[in-house]
Amino acid sequence: MPSSNDIILNPIISEKSVRLKEQNKYTFKVDLNANSSEISKAVEDKFKTKVAKVNVIKMPAKKKSLGKYSGKTARWKKAIVTLEKGEKIKELENI
Repeated sequence: MPSSNDIILNPIISEKSVRLKEQNKYTFKVDLNANSSEISKAVEDKFKTKVAKVNVIKMPAKKKSLGKYSGKTARWKKAIVTLEKGEKIKELENI
């Protein structure tokens, strides 16, 4: 089984994710092959919190072009993790 550092790649900081933080939900970019239960265990191990629910969204590749060159961005997976009441991730509170 991969470690929590292999599953959770980095937190996503956007206007929407900051609004979700008020509802005790945190957003992460995660490994494309990780499932909800692996993500839940990784968050609990890495941040020492209790996870209530995990929603997973697959983000598709987008077409990009620069001059005569065109291609696609990589597809990736986003996880919105809801924590139990009273739980917080201290490392992400100041962002």
